[in-house]
Amino acid sequence: MSLFITFEGPDGSGKSTQIRLLEEHLRGLGHAVLITREPGGTSIGDQIRAVLHDIKNVEMTREAEFLLYSASRAQLVRQVIQPHLSRGGTVLCDRFADSSMAYQGYGRELELEAIRLITRFATADLKPDLTVYLDLPVEVGLQRKQSAHAAQGGEWNRLDQQTMDFHRRVRQGYHRMAQAEPERWLVVDATQSVADTHATIRARLELLLSELGKVVVT
Repeated sequence: MSLFITFEGPDGSGKSTQIRLLEEHLRGLGHAVLITREPGGTSIGDQIRAVLHDIKNVEMTREAEFLLYSASRAQLVRQVIQPHLSRGGTVLCDRFADSSMAYQGYGRELELEAIRLITRFATADLKPDLTVYLDLPVEVGLQRKQSAHAAQGGEWNRLDQQTMDFHRRVRQGYHRMAQAEPERWLVVDATQSVADTHATIRARLELLLSELGKVVVT
């Protein structure tokens, strides 16, 4: 049986680290794990990512931004995610459709129902089995991202340089989505240690696997 797990949260929340730790754990359980990301994950998606994140593209409208994310997502679902799931594999995705609801819906304040409709089309109505949201105060997340950018030359993109109010709306949007679907979402305090965060995710994963009738080896 296939398993689709997505990770959400601000840059600096530790998504990449937690995805790699969960990959290692799942491989130890015998899962065929594929890691991918949004936007990107395909040649076409990576080209769209470059356009979306380029800080020179100041003229980009919020509608164009959302549709570009959706185009990258549609390619990723059909070219990468669905084929792996159809073979019974497990997919770990760094961001998925909930990012658009948070950033373009709540952050940019686009019409939420329009986002839902277009997202259903783009994703073929694919939904994660589990969405892990690594929660950080806005100031902490941006400070971590700025520090990584300064120290390691990490990416600093168009969305990073939005106002604090924008990022606060995004965080509030994530909390609203998690409250609306608690059976799918796991909200984790990302200010705690890497080990404690991973332990929290593993505990929820084992519950999910049990619910799906899978054998859990600890």
